Amino acid sequence: MKQILDAILNGDRADIANLPVPDSYQAVVVREEDQHMFDGLASKDKDPRKSLHLQEVATPELGPGEAQIAVMASSVNYNTVWTSIFEPLSTFSFLKRYGKTSELAKRHDLPYHIVGSDLSGVVLRVGPGVSKWKPGDEVVAHCLSVELEDPQGHNDTMLDPQQRIWGFETNFGGLAHMALVKSNQLMPKPKHLTWEEAASPGLVNSTAYRQLVSKNGAAMKQGDVVLIWGASGGLGSYATQMALNGGAIPVCVVSSPQKAEICHKMGAELVIDRNAEGYKFWKNESTQDQSEWRRLGAKIRELTGGDDPDIVFEHPGRETFGASVFVARKGGTIVTCASTSGFLHEYDNRYLWMNLKRIVGSHFANYREAWEANRLIDRGLVHPTLSKTFSLENAAEAASEVQQNLHQGKVGVLCLAPEEGLGVSDPDKRDAVYDKLNRFRNL
Repeated sequence: MKQILDAILNGDRADIANLPVPDSYQAVVVREEDQHMFDGLASKDKDPRKSLHLQEVATPELGPGEAQIAVMASSVNYNTVWTSIFEPLSTFSFLKRYGKTSELAKRHDLPYHIVGSDLSGVVLRVGPGVSKWKPGDEVVAHCLSVELEDPQGHNDTMLDPQQRIWGFETNFGGLAHMALVKSNQLMPKPKHLTWEEAASPGLVNSTAYRQLVSKNGAAMKQGDVVLIWGASGGLGSYATQMALNGGAIPVCVVSSPQKAEICHKMGAELVIDRNAEGYKFWKNESTQDQSEWRRLGAKIRELTGGDDPDIVFEHPGRETFGASVFVARKGGTIVTCASTSGFLHEYDNRYLWMNLKRIVGSHFANYREAWEANRLIDRGLVHPTLSKTFSLENAAEAASEVQQNLHQGKVGVLCLAPEEGLGVSDPDKRDAVYDKLNRFRNL
């Protein structure tokens, strides 16, 4: 790996195709033997630092339509937290199921799972049939893995029966020195970004784009009032930027004055600090408090001049979903993904059916949507929300911070990159947006 890293740092991209790919590399994994280690514990007591390990792994065989990537940086998403605490189920069940689909897929069924669904890096090798990418190309990867052997996926690849999330439902993810991806996961790395900045938007930026902007999600338009839960977080921070860029009116819900200030820095004017307001949407584990829904609705109308949300950007799940359905305007849309506070949602259906509201499920993004989301980053219209960067050796600590919601925006991980700040090849473009690149730093 040292020869490869030296070539990347020295700009000798033409030589990369001639350098040998190592037989093994360092990667962050969960181990199959540990998948019951947290049985009986509450979710909050399951510690990623006990289950995530950095170890040497064998380099997988390169198959048709695939690419091997030297990973310079990656980032932590909540799916890595789920993998690390084996919730809602062990991801080894995904790997076993995938391994049964073909001879090539058997490579993924291993006693360890290399995690991570983001990367920035350099192409090392491409498999048979790949013509768009070549060794030496600087890339980022989105996390949609599809086979496209079924007709259902050819209108929207997210509907492919074999759709999986790379690094979560497949092996060989991005929290490693190398990664294996399908070539149709690759996109050009924005030249004005560092490796760690470029690695941070992929999953959340693409997810927010489909969920909020795409016709497959809420199809946001100019003037829409958009309620955004967790608006300074990994997902919400991109939704906030897209709402502002698209002429919508974001109402940002956060949990502290510091997070409110981040939203103001992004340009949002309407912010609700849910802790300061003291909202408690559940009286107990089984009963929601509808008076709190009404109080939230009144607060939104106070801020907007009387308008209810056209769109509710939902991802907390169980804790907030009843309130989200209630506060959406008549005919409005609740678009949902993730459910980080719980998957079993409850809401009062009278407020949905009698007011002609819609609940839209949204999951990651297809290649076109991911490409368009990356293009917004590349053109400097949407910016990375990287707040902190860890070393690969400390990736488990990074996952723990995300689990405990101790972070702002996105948490990055340096993989092969020896330090922060490397990888910029268009400094003039960077200078034009520099202040916006650092809004989340060290908060």
